[in-house]
Amino acid sequence: MRNPVRRTVYAVPALLAALALVVPASAASAHPAPPAPATPTPVTRAALDPSLSTGRGADLGFIEQEAESAATNGTVIGPDRNAYTLPAEASGRKAVQLTPGQYVDFTLPKAANAVTVRYALPDAPTGGGLTASMPITVNGKRAGTAALTSQYSYLYNQYPFSNDPNAGLLHPDWWITECGCVPAATTPTPTITTPYRPMHFYDEQRVLLGQTYKAGSVVRLTAPAGVAWTVVDLLDSELVGLPTIKLKAANVLLFGADPFGRKDSADAFDKAIALAKKAHLPVYVPPGVYQVNRHIIVDDVTIQGAGSWYTIIRGSQVSLATPAPDGSVHTGVGFYGKDASVGGSHNVHLSGFTIQGDVRERIDTDQVNGIGGALSDSTIDGLYIEHTKVGIWLDGPMNNVQISNSMIVDQIADGVNFHTGVTSSGVRNTFVRNTGDDGLAMWSEHTGNTGNTFDHDTVQTPTLANGIAIYGGTDNTVSNNLIADPLREGSALQVGSRFGSEAFTGHLWITNNTTVRSGTFELNWNIGLGAIWFYALEKNIDADIEVVGDNFLDNTYNAIMLVADWPVKDLYKITNVHFQDIHVDGTGTSVLSARVAGSATFQNVDARNVGAVGINNCGSFNFPPTGSEWSSVDLGGNDGGGTTGPWFAPWELPNTITCDDRPAIVVPPAPSAW
Repeated sequence: MRNPVRRTVYAVPALLAALALVVPASAASAHPAPPAPATPTPVTRAALDPSLSTGRGADLGFIEQEAESAATNGTVIGPDRNAYTLPAEASGRKAVQLTPGQYVDFTLPKAANAVTVRYALPDAPTGGGLTASMPITVNGKRAGTAALTSQYSYLYNQYPFSNDPNAGLLHPDWWITECGCVPAATTPTPTITTPYRPMHFYDEQRVLLGQTYKAGSVVRLTAPAGVAWTVVDLLDSELVGLPTIKLKAANVLLFGADPFGRKDSADAFDKAIALAKKAHLPVYVPPGVYQVNRHIIVDDVTIQGAGSWYTIIRGSQVSLATPAPDGSVHTGVGFYGKDASVGGSHNVHLSGFTIQGDVRERIDTDQVNGIGGALSDSTIDGLYIEHTKVGIWLDGPMNNVQISNSMIVDQIADGVNFHTGVTSSGVRNTFVRNTGDDGLAMWSEHTGNTGNTFDHDTVQTPTLANGIAIYGGTDNTVSNNLIADPLREGSALQVGSRFGSEAFTGHLWITNNTTVRSGTFELNWNIGLGAIWFYALEKNIDADIEVVGDNFLDNTYNAIMLVADWPVKDLYKITNVHFQDIHVDGTGTSVLSARVAGSATFQNVDARNVGAVGINNCGSFNFPPTGSEWSSVDLGGNDGGGTTGPWFAPWELPNTITCDDRPAIVVPPAPSAW
């Protein structure tokens, strides 16, 4: 058993202490503020001018400010989009590195009583992480302390990764990019430098400041002593309201729950749930820190906290004496519906609390997710989930679960995964940052997902895989989302026939999304992906797919890619895809890279600052004299271009072979209003 890092700086165990947090802004003026920086710290969304993503992404009431745009005596690192580097995993691909005593000053744009610091610390020499305390001052006076740790950061090596920075290759029989070889089959054996492929550097800490500070106040973050460096990526600030009080409820305190986190409260939660179901009451969890070291099974119950800043439910990861039937070797804090094989759970409503896990390694068989099982006719609202394996992993068949107004951060794997036969469900107005796999996913393994929606969500900095991924299914929608800074082996949006998923059928709507700094490098193929990419690995992709109204901004490589894996390039096609009313602002290479047989239509797809030929058409790589196996169909209005002229030039249509997978990258200018 591991003891989780104790983060009491934002957990307020008593209501009276919580009430003191919201005070008149004039209280912040008791001490004169130092002169504000000459230029106020800009406000951004995903390190992007907010005007470029209006109406898209989540709005949870906090304001983002990037450290590299703040006043500092530290060193700005980046920009860098190469995997395994600190700036590449930072929001906007830049951050500020501080040595002990150096600082970053943020000028608050609005009144705030709470901040979130996204940061990185070094790892310990043999792994396991370090801890440090960062002082926070406002207007020159101490306002709080951020308890920093890298114990939940730093994954190394090949999948499923390791916490050991000095370990040799986990799979020497796999081909790797670094030597362009299979090390175990190569003579002489190549030398592999350690730490090998470090990733997942960042974490974040929430801090309640104890009073409200007015706009124009200066928040200073000072690098702590005891660690060689601290990297500050950004500051989120917000005005947190009073805790929610629920008097007519089964209060967990009445059943022996400990709001100071000194003893395990799992049994008290079970007792409160049992009474609540019998008396038709909700369960209420007042402000406090509650230790829960196992799953809480939920069915036909409402559990409400005082708000995610006030009610903290956290636990240690616990090793099981013998593996569970599902293969788990650990358990930990989590709220789980019953398994779908026994009918699942129904009418579950979870709101207003934090789930804080203790997961530091990726073991895919472990059920150590924040929320799991099967939940039908249920809601999840206003939660903050961190340091679990997956924030919310739901195994169907199940119907009608609605996730909203939540934050899921610092996960070892996915943020949310709708897995197997999930129908009529959605994730809305939810913010996901720093996942170790897909931020939001619909995975139609064995049984198709149908009629689901990901809408008005923000996904930032997935360190592996995609921002939003759809693997098979019928009549699903991805709309009005903001996706930024994917890192490797994925991109912002993926439509994939892979991982044993059922075929795409019916329709798939991908509408009015904005991506930025996507179109990443795929190190296994040694080529660039698209901000949106379609991947036919196991089946044809031939459902009606409508990509409409999307903006693909500042793409490292391509904006759009359609691809079949080399061993199946003559087996599978991608057809019936329709691109309409698209803006592409900046590509390091092409607007479209086609590495598959098939076709798509294009209408009113406008592009500018294009770095290479507009259409990279390789088809199935057979290069027949009749032209490529891929056709781009012109429905009119496809304008703009870049270094080689119009991106959708007549000479490229419909199927001229233009194959150049590795053209020189032309870094585009920053995106701007269209």
